[in-house]
Order: sequence, then C-alpha cells, then structure tokens
Amino acid sequence: MKHFLHSFLGTVCAVIVLLMLAFGIGSCAVGKKPKIHDDSWLIVEMNGDLLEYHPPGGIMSEITGGDVETLTRILGNLEKAAVDDRIAGVIFKVSYQSAAGFATIGELRDAIGRVRASGKKVYGWAESFSVKEYPLLAACDAIYAPPAAYIEFRGVSMQMMHVKNALDKLGIRPNVHKIKDYKSAAELVTEAYSSEPAKENRRWLMNDILDEFHYVLQNDRGLDRTKVEELMQHALFTGQEALDAGLVDGLKYWDELEAELKQADEDELTTLSQSTYAEIEPGKLGLNGDRKIAVIHAQGTIIGRKNGVNPMLGITMGHESIIAEFRRARLDEDVAAIVFRVDSGGGDALGSDLMGHEVGVTAGVKPVVVSMVDVAASGGYHIAYRSSHILADPMSIAGSIGSINGKFNMKGLYDKLGITYDTLEFGPMASLDSDLRDYTPEEKARVEEDHWAGFNAWLQDVADHRDMTFEQAEKLAHGRVFTGRQALENGLIDGLGDMARAIEVAKEMAEIPADEMVTVEHFPKKSGPLQAILGGDDAASAAVNWLIYRSARDKAAETMAILAARKDLLVD
Repeated sequence: MKHFLHSFLGTVCAVIVLLMLAFGIGSCAVGKKPKIHDDSWLIVEMNGDLLEYHPPGGIMSEITGGDVETLTRILGNLEKAAVDDRIAGVIFKVSYQSAAGFATIGELRDAIGRVRASGKKVYGWAESFSVKEYPLLAACDAIYAPPAAYIEFRGVSMQMMHVKNALDKLGIRPNVHKIKDYKSAAELVTEAYSSEPAKENRRWLMNDILDEFHYVLQNDRGLDRTKVEELMQHALFTGQEALDAGLVDGLKYWDELEAELKQADEDELTTLSQSTYAEIEPGKLGLNGDRKIAVIHAQGTIIGRKNGVNPMLGITMGHESIIAEFRRARLDEDVAAIVFRVDSGGGDALGSDLMGHEVGVTAGVKPVVVSMVDVAASGGYHIAYRSSHILADPMSIAGSIGSINGKFNMKGLYDKLGITYDTLEFGPMASLDSDLRDYTPEEKARVEEDHWAGFNAWLQDVADHRDMTFEQAEKLAHGRVFTGRQALENGLIDGLGDMARAIEVAKEMAEIPADEMVTVEHFPKKSGPLQAILGGDDAASAAVNWLIYRSARDKAAETMAILAARKDLLVD
C-alpha cells in the first residue's frame, strides 16, 4: 500500500507539473501580442528541412525538436507582407543546405512575385548556393552574397543506390513483384543497376526540369542556355567570379546589407522573424471573409491509421487522420470548398484507397481542389484523382501509377546468425508470407494474379475519373512518373498552379466572386501544449520520434555537407 501511494502521488505530481507547464506556455503564447514596427523587414531563412506543413505532435514537436520552417508558414507570411504597410520588404537568407524541392521553389517564386507586384522589394542573400537554390534567388529584385561564399553552379546529376549485392552477402532474397517496368523503386533491392526504363523515366523528368531552369534564368537574369552551360563548365565560383559572371548583384556581408537597408534615423535594421510574424492573424490585415475555404494538408509516407512520425521514414500520413479532416470539412456548413494539399510519394495501397474514397465522397458534396506540392506520386496520386479538380506546380512529380508487392526471404541471414525456427502449418498456403523461404511456383502465381487484379481495378478507376479508356490510362501507368507539366499534357491533372491558384479555383467552383475575400483555415489544427499532453500516446510518440528523426537526419546532413562541399578546411 505504501508503494502504491508513493507511485500514485508521484503520478499526480507529474501530471500537475505537466499541466502547469502547459498552461504556462499556453498563457505566454496567448498573452504575447507581437508589435510590428514600421519599416520592418521580414526575414525568411532557407536552411535545412522545409516541410509543407507542421509535423504531427504540434507544439510538443517544437519543444522537443526545435522550430521547423514550413512552406505553409512562409506562404502565409508573404501574403500578409504584400498588404501590410508596416513591412518594408522581404529578405531571403539562403543556404546550400536548404532542402526545398523544385516545386516548392516554384511556389515560393510565385509568392515572391506577388510581393514584388505590391511594390515591395524582395532581396536574396546567400552564404552559399547551388543551381538548386538559384531559381529562388533569381526571383528576387537583387542577389547578394559574402565575398567568401561557397558557390556551385554546375550540371545536375542523379545517383540511385542499389542494395541487391549487399542483400546477397547477407543471405536475404527479395521475392518482389512490380507493376511494371517503370516502377523503379523495386530495383533498389532487385537489381544491381538501374534498368533502361528507369533511366528513361529519369531522363524525361530531368529534361523537363532543366528546360524550366533555363527558362527561369533567361527570364529573370538574362542568362541564355549557352551562357548557363558555359557557367556550368566553370562550376565553382568565388564571390568575385560570381559577381563578374552576373550570378549575383553585389558582394556584401550580412551586416553590410543591413546597414544599407536601414532607415537613416535607425541604429540598426528593423527585422521580423517568420515565427513572430506568423502570430499576426490574416484577418487583422483584411485578408479574411465571411465564407471559408478549408485547406487539408497531407504529407509524408502513407502508412498506419494516424498521422505520426517514424524514426526511419520521417513524417507519416494515416488514413484515419485524413478521413477525419475531410468529414469535418464536409459537415461544416461554413466551409464552401476544400483545397487538398498533397505532398507524398505514396505508401500503403489500402490506406491510399480509403483516403481516396473519402475525397470522392466529399467531392460529391462540395468542391475539392487538389494542390500538388513536390511529390504526389503512387499513393500520393491515388488519394488525389477522385477530387473535383487537380492542380500541380510545373515541377511537381506526379503519376507513378504502379505497384510493388512481395516479401523478403530472410533464411540465409538467420542461418548466418544461428537463428532457427520450427514451423507447423494447418491448411493450404498457411506460410504464404513466411520469411523463411521463397514463394513456391503456385504461391508466386497466386500472389501475382492477386496483385494484377488489384492494380487493374485501380487503373480502371483512374481511367473512369480522368475520362480515359483503360488502354489510354495504361500507357501512362506501370510506374511512369511525370512532372506537373507533363502530367497536364497527358491528362492526369487539370491545370498548373500553386496554392493561391488552388484557392482561386475552389472559389470559382463554389461560385464565390473572385474579388470576395474568404477565410482560409488549415487542417489538421496545430495542437497547443495542453492538447498535446492530453492527446496521449499519439502526440507524445510523434514528438519523440520527430526529435529522433530530425536529430539523426540533421547530423547526417551536416557530415555529408562537410565531406562533399568545396571548403577550405583550416586544420593544424
């Protein structure tokens, strides 16, 4: 009894402390009303991970793993900055370690264009950059870098890792069936080198991406294809060489740029961080309306029931979490239409279909406009095509209508480790999924037959929703992957555009006048400290896993950057 009382009292005390912490943090957050000074410059830092939306776990993920930048927060702040008279302009601080994808950069370019169209300046300052970050910098009014900046301006290469030979050495045999030739993810474990269809697919993707890259540089910087390829031949630039080549407009340390931009009567430049400006409600700047557009965010690998974080895979998307958001939006009479933001390379087929079904049900009640981000492929496309309308950035990766199924025979590895099993079987094919042996010929035939049946049903559904015949859809399937522009040409999507354009289309489909302001509300809602604590195992697990995943990934990225980057290492 004594031990029980100690344990009980300890638990109660711990809960009280957590609740006090939660209320303390919550009170500070509620009570804090940031004051935005006149002539403030919004600073957008592009360094490291850039998620589409905040990670599961809410504020607890930030407490355990630190604040993380999101595309959604940047876009929201830029929209406000364009109409906020207190904001003098925007400065993008860019690093070579920025993890933004091609479509994300395209969407940021569009947002930068809207800020500039409002009459405000947008500058780019880069301590280091490569061709991947350059289209973002090129969208700015001017580009600055410190004299000692690390600058790489070279062609683009793709390296694909294959672990088949390593699995052979370990005694692991994959029993994998793929549909079909272009579903190259399976080749990671089945082939020592990429197949010709896989290489072909990557070529047509990269050719389109490079065409867009050349168009951007010609339009923004006056650098034609011949000049760009000449610069790529030089590849590595000092700050002065980059200035001479027209890649940057000036060489300035950060403090020198601040000194140039500050007001004459100021001691220092008045700056504003992303996190602080995010606390300003759009409604305070006249950006809200009476009717509501719900934006539902779906990011990460599709696996499990609830949104979460896997220490190996990163952010995961659960079908129950997404379905709940769609049902909430569908039943909310104030929601006129839904924008479905998809950023996923796929995952579990069943979970994808369950979400896709809910999208279709909702689209039968009110408009659902898909807005593809960096990737909406395989399962990411599966959850999208039953919507009312599909938009993508020209450089989004879409399609990959295909499937991978199978198992691994681990017997060889178990033998090496001295692990043995006894097996009792009752009924035919009882050990179909056993990892102790390969499929028998009969099992293999049955698995492949079932796999094809499921895939063909999916492909027929895609064809029906995209107004194609099965044969037309099949020519776009079997794992083929497309840029957004290619997907539009082939009828897999309905148009090109970013989230701002998706909201415009959603308004049109909901018969809301173009000049009428709407309130844009994002889901899933970011949980506060109290909700995160009371959220139980799901919130706590997501927060802890996010800390593990982000820490391991950041350290690995830092190490690889040190090993791979052109740097003058000062050592004794």
